[in-house]
Formats: sequence, C-alpha cells, structure tokens
Amino acid sequence: MASAEIVLRCEEIAVAYGDVQALQPTSLAFEAGRIHALVGQNGAGKTSLARVLAGIIQPAGGRYWIREEEIRESSVQQARKLGLDIVHQRFTLPPNFTVAEALELVSARKYAGAFYSYGALRSAWLRELRRADIKVSPSAKIRDLPIETNQSLEILRALAGQAQILILDEPTALLSPGGVERLFARLRQLRDAGVTLLLILHKLREVMAIADTIAVLRAGRLVLPPTEIAAVSEQRLSDLIIGEGASVEGPAGATETRESDKTRTVNLSLAGVNTRHSETEPALAAVSLALESAEILGIAGVEGNGQRSLVDVLTGLMSARSGRVELLGQDVTDLKHHQRRTIGLRAVPFDRVTEGLSLPLALWENVTIWNAENFRRSRFGPLKIGAMREAARLALEAFDVQYESLDQPAGSLSGGNMQRLILARELAQGARVVIAAQPTRGLDFRATQYVWGVLRQLRQAGASIMLVSSDLDELFSLSDRIGVMRGGQIMAEYAPPFDMQVIGDSMIGAAR
Repeated sequence: MASAEIVLRCEEIAVAYGDVQALQPTSLAFEAGRIHALVGQNGAGKTSLARVLAGIIQPAGGRYWIREEEIRESSVQQARKLGLDIVHQRFTLPPNFTVAEALELVSARKYAGAFYSYGALRSAWLRELRRADIKVSPSAKIRDLPIETNQSLEILRALAGQAQILILDEPTALLSPGGVERLFARLRQLRDAGVTLLLILHKLREVMAIADTIAVLRAGRLVLPPTEIAAVSEQRLSDLIIGEGASVEGPAGATETRESDKTRTVNLSLAGVNTRHSETEPALAAVSLALESAEILGIAGVEGNGQRSLVDVLTGLMSARSGRVELLGQDVTDLKHHQRRTIGLRAVPFDRVTEGLSLPLALWENVTIWNAENFRRSRFGPLKIGAMREAARLALEAFDVQYESLDQPAGSLSGGNMQRLILARELAQGARVVIAAQPTRGLDFRATQYVWGVLRQLRQAGASIMLVSSDLDELFSLSDRIGVMRGGQIMAEYAPPFDMQVIGDSMIGAAR
C-alpha cells in the first residue's frame, strides 16, 4: 500500500519569546486529507507551532516544509501561496464592514477587478456564500452577526483563497453545543473533499468526536506524536496533557464547609428589571430572579439573548430603566460597579483579554488595581507600592499563577494564567457574590478543572455564584439550578437532574 502524502512536516522546530522557550525542538508530520487534533494545556506551545506554520512568526530554530517546499523564512503570503491558512480563535473580520467588504479586504482572492464596483463585489461574494451554504446577506454588517456566522465567514475567507491546509485555533471556544455539531459536520465535509485540517482543541470529548489523529504537547515538548485517535483512550490523553497524578484542585486554604439549607439567605435579587437594548442584544424585559448563599445558579442560552445585559446590570455597568437590584440586603440599583464591590460583589468578565485585564500593565498592578485605595498611607497620601506588590505576590501564589516577574505585562501570560490572575484579584478576599461569565472559555482541560474547583469551593464557603456559560456540560456539572435566557427574559428554570435535550430546546424556543 502506498504511503500517505505528508503535507506538513517539522524537524526540530523551536519557538522562543525573549528568554521564554515556548516550544522546545519539535519534530512531527501531518498526512493529507485528514483531521488532526493538537492538544495540550495553555502555554504548552500549540498556538506557537500553529503560528510558525501559518507564517506569522519566525521559529528560533529548526526546519519545516509545506507540501514538500522548505520554508526558509516564515511568511503569511508564502504559506497562503502554498495553500495553508489559519482561522484564529479571535475573529479577524473588521466589525464595521459589510460581509462582502470584510471578505474582500482579508481574502487572498480579490473580486473587485481593476475598478471598484460594490455591485460586482456583492455578487461575487454572494456566490461564495451560497456555495458554502452560509445564509447571510453580503450587505450585512459583521458586528451584527451571531458568533456562529462569524466563524463560518472566517473559514470561507480562508477557503476562498484556495486553502487546502487549514489550521483552526480553538474553533469551538465561542460556539453553542449545536454550533459545535454544525461546525464538525462542515469540517468532515471539507476533509472528505481533500482538505487537511489541523485543529487546536481543549475539550477531550470534542477531540474524540472529530479527530482522525491526535498529537499532544506538554510544557513546550511533544509527548505524543500524531497518533490514530482510536489507539488512545481519553484517560491516557488526560494523563499525557496534564501529567499523571497532577492535581487540579482549587487555591490553597479554601474551606470545605458548606452552609446548611436552614442558614441560606438571598444574597442577590432582581425584581422586574428592564433595560435598554444594546447594539448586539435585546433589552432585559421584566427580569426577576433570586440567588441564595451557597448556591450556583447557571444561566444558559444562545449567545446574544441578553446574557451580557444581565451581567452588566448586576455589576453596575448598565443602568436599569426600571425595577430593583438588591445585593446582600441593600438596594444597589443606582450604585456603580466599584460601590458594589465594596459590599461584596465580584465579577469574572466575558473576555479576559479585553475586559478583565490591562495587558500592558504589570501583574502586580492588575491584581491590586481595584483596591489600590486600601494601600494609601493616608486619605490623599502616596500609595504603598511595596505592600501592593506583596499582596499581589501572595494572591498569585494562592492561585498558582505561573509567571516570571511581578513586573511582566499581563499580556505575556498564557490564557489559563490570565484567568487565574483574574480569579486571584476577584476572589482573594471579600467575595460574597460572584458573577462568572464564560469563566473557562478557551481554557485547557486542567485550567478548566481548576476554575471549576474554585467555584465549588466558593459555594461550599457560602458564596453566591451566578454562572453564565454557553457550555451546557459546564452548567450541568456545577449548577444547583439553571435558568434559560431567550429574548432578554428568563424563559424557564430547571432543577437537577438536567436534561440536555429539554434545556437545548428551551434555549432555541423549540416545542416538544
């Protein structure tokens, strides 16, 4: 039998960022026309390898080939010329452009011709949209589209440039369970049409469902070369990813004592809250709910159905047009975010990069930014920088954040360590009510389990937690109750045992 064609091959490829070795010398090869999964914890080197192959960064050493052509100097243009493209976890299409304009701007293939004609451009991309079965108008604005459609457009953008090797970095991170199934169906179609796919994934359930082969990186080293998925068990993969016997417990010093039912109180409540609609979401419409101490209330729903508005009105980032918000027995309807924090509210934001951290600021500054006033020598005196740095060090140590220096910028951390930093800041002290929005999005297996452990320990200690997530597995694993949001309203509430089909139908308004 003839050997399979190798379309990607690396020999001793290494990646370094300054003194940090992100990828140790690594050798591996990927066969044509298959779906290959590349897995590992955040910081394992997966994205670094993908960025080398896509021509985005230059390796620190080693050699690699695309379709048997050796790449001597990494270049996005050369990679695309050889038929390789990448779909990033963070979408790249400009939000204020129309679909046709955005695709034309970033596509390797150009349709406008010598003279710009919007009509011709729209018609050309309409044909591509129909061919890919993407039901969206070329005139629609990117910012107005749901996440799943944006994902499809990013793939179309790459395929329109005749890509035959497609790298997808965390393609499921932003999708609902139904969106993941549809994406996987599309990827299988591409594979069957001869496209080679390299997927960077975190969830082992998804890996087992979609991959033909799997490779594992750990701490920048290849610990499993591309191997047939049928030859590796899920438990073996877990051991390879995190290391056998590795702990995924929560932070040190957490209590294991949980409040009894008799002592629980309502710590957070909304009564008939209405808001204005935003550009991307409907207004909240007469939303009422209550969150008790020692409870995790899950909020499910297709993204864009009011979850962000709910979080914003609870944290004081959005004003309620009417209704009442109470926090620990106090009316906080008109209080700002920092005022609610002093009472005991904490928030893990939807996006750790754009909302949770100031990437250029040092780690110690990001940790202490919200309580800097506690470190003044007097009311208007200078800040006690030494005390702030020590408080940050202790918080980062408690949450096992991996870092080189307190002075390094937050943007230099891996995604998992960014999330741990946010948890260290938000939960280090005084957290009695926690709003956790997509707290594990884009995190690897071990980091996800760590965050879950933190939330469970908070509940055991008596805190109230609202968990807003598009991951039903996460909601089912952690929640004491689940409310479903649709159209800016809480449409239904469910108690364990949770039924995936019933809650899924409730999310999309399907009758059974």
